[in-house]
Amino acid sequence: MKRAIRIGGASGSASDRREGFAQLASAYPNDPVDVIIGDFMSEGNMVWMAARKAEGATGYESGFVEAITPALADIVKYGIKVVVNAGGSDAQTLHKVIVELVKKQGLSESLKVAWISGDEVLPAVLERSKSDSQAFINIHTGETLSSWPFKPLYAQAYLGGLGIAAALQRDADIVICGRVSDASLVIGAAAWWHGWDRTHLPQLANALIAGHLIECSTYITGGNFSGFTELEQGGRWLDLGYPIAEIGAEGDVVVTKQKARGGIVSVETCTAQLLYEIQGPWYFNSDVTAIIDQVRFTQIGENRVSMTGVASAPPPPTTKVGISAYGGFQAEVHYFLVGLDVPAKARMFEQQLIGTPAPNPHTQNSATAVLRIVAQAPTAAALASPRFLRPIIDLIMCAYPGGTYHMDARTGLPRQVFEYFVTRLPQTDVQHRVHMHDGTAVEVPPPSVTRVFDVQQPSQARSAAVGKAEFGETVRAPLGLIVHARSGDKGPDANVGFFVTDPEQFEWLRKLLSVDKMKELLAGEYSGKQIDRFELPNIHSVHFLLHDHLDRGVGCTSTVDFLGKNVAEFLRAREVDIPRKFLKERRSGAKL
Repeated sequence: MKRAIRIGGASGSASDRREGFAQLASAYPNDPVDVIIGDFMSEGNMVWMAARKAEGATGYESGFVEAITPALADIVKYGIKVVVNAGGSDAQTLHKVIVELVKKQGLSESLKVAWISGDEVLPAVLERSKSDSQAFINIHTGETLSSWPFKPLYAQAYLGGLGIAAALQRDADIVICGRVSDASLVIGAAAWWHGWDRTHLPQLANALIAGHLIECSTYITGGNFSGFTELEQGGRWLDLGYPIAEIGAEGDVVVTKQKARGGIVSVETCTAQLLYEIQGPWYFNSDVTAIIDQVRFTQIGENRVSMTGVASAPPPPTTKVGISAYGGFQAEVHYFLVGLDVPAKARMFEQQLIGTPAPNPHTQNSATAVLRIVAQAPTAAALASPRFLRPIIDLIMCAYPGGTYHMDARTGLPRQVFEYFVTRLPQTDVQHRVHMHDGTAVEVPPPSVTRVFDVQQPSQARSAAVGKAEFGETVRAPLGLIVHARSGDKGPDANVGFFVTDPEQFEWLRKLLSVDKMKELLAGEYSGKQIDRFELPNIHSVHFLLHDHLDRGVGCTSTVDFLGKNVAEFLRAREVDIPRKFLKERRSGAKL
């Protein structure tokens, strides 16, 4: 039996720091890793890369080339494997670029570069849609692709990790992927190391969630963490260390981080990252389904957290597909409001520009001291400067005191936006293939054992309402004084998970946070659509999925919180009746 594999997460997005690969590789003598993974894909850059590919330009993330270049010598020296999805919509072209880079550095004899195909599925989608108009239903809106008023530009399926495992088994050193799911990078590395196949569902499920935990790099070591103030002492919020997942042969998982770097790995940071962008208790992948409602984290050492309680099931017979299309144009202008009477200044300008708003507005934007004017139209001409930018700027001389707009007016010019249609494709329609360094190709067959799940994730009502005296005297205060939260986007949906560390506080939290209470807290931000709720009792968490909270998704949303990351912070700022004793515990220095 092999020792646990150590997998370092060097990138969480195309916007992440570039030094992760070099840092993890150079630290090998004192802090070894066997594989470095890099996640570069999101629903945001998927549509942009699709458009570049369709227009004849390159559709990969060039930031990976910048990040890997200084790391190559150490990768060779220490025999480290690299797996990334930076191929975007153009994995083959990125493969050629990396092969040429390796050649220029004189490392062709030492580094074998493979790439994965099969995620580009537009022909398969169009062919099936022609024969069956009901074949593709948007998992968020329920509309059919045949009724979608946009022409599909590109379609990309989310692949699993066993193609990656096949490449590594055949001695690939660097594996370039397009749209494999974020966590598939870790599944593939762990399956290769331990020799797992599709029958090892419990192990694959644990690797899937381990991948989910480290796929966003430093999000699990203190980034985007509502308890970030804990890191100020000693400057631990500087130079956050990249995470490392240790995965054993039976699927046992320990999360840690780089030594001699900032940040923290704790039960709280792991809980926060687990809750990020999930949709419910079922976590789907093309290789396995993980069931996470009984997950548990245990602090077993400084910056070392073990994960248990993940259950497994076969994967669904379908895989997620994102279909991109040109959606029209958007323009926006920002005005700044400073000092006293900000609400009155906003009301004055809104009435000058668009008339009288609804009384007593109660929205997330009301907490932001920037007035944002957004318009969308099917053509650029409809948003040309004389029709949008000029009339807004022309109000400057009759505006509120100190009225100033942003001098960079480029956002006020029409820019292309993209529609994004999320649906499912049978895995049997996907031609998953590994392309090795020597020109040979390996087919990766779809799973033979699958399970059909309900379209609707399980949703739970709260156990009971909070009794008036059940937790003692209460004080009206912001929820976030004692409650952590993490939120994110998936198409037009936003998720938000709340958690505490104390069992008694969890009993209060789970009784407080019903679906109706969530609607009340959202106030003017509530979309009027469905809200799903489920509890994760072992990590003292209550999770909500807010359907259609983000308009039409990151590519074309008009909301300022286009990635859904501030939903959690908005809700933590909302006031509720908090038991006074919980606040006393906080003031006495008890950890959140």
